[in-house]
Amino acid sequence: MNNKTNKYTVVGTDIEEVKRLNRESGLSYNEVKELLAKRSDNRSK
Repeated sequence: MNNKTNKYTVVGTDIEEVKRLNRESGLSYNEVKELLAKRSDNRSK
């Protein structure tokens, strides 16, 4: 993402790079909670 529209925080963090890395990092905390809830519902039936 080497375009000129990148946004940076006041300390110089590239916001778009952080978003990209987060997308590539796997499930979020809430996604894991939802997945576990669905699995426990399926086992209780």
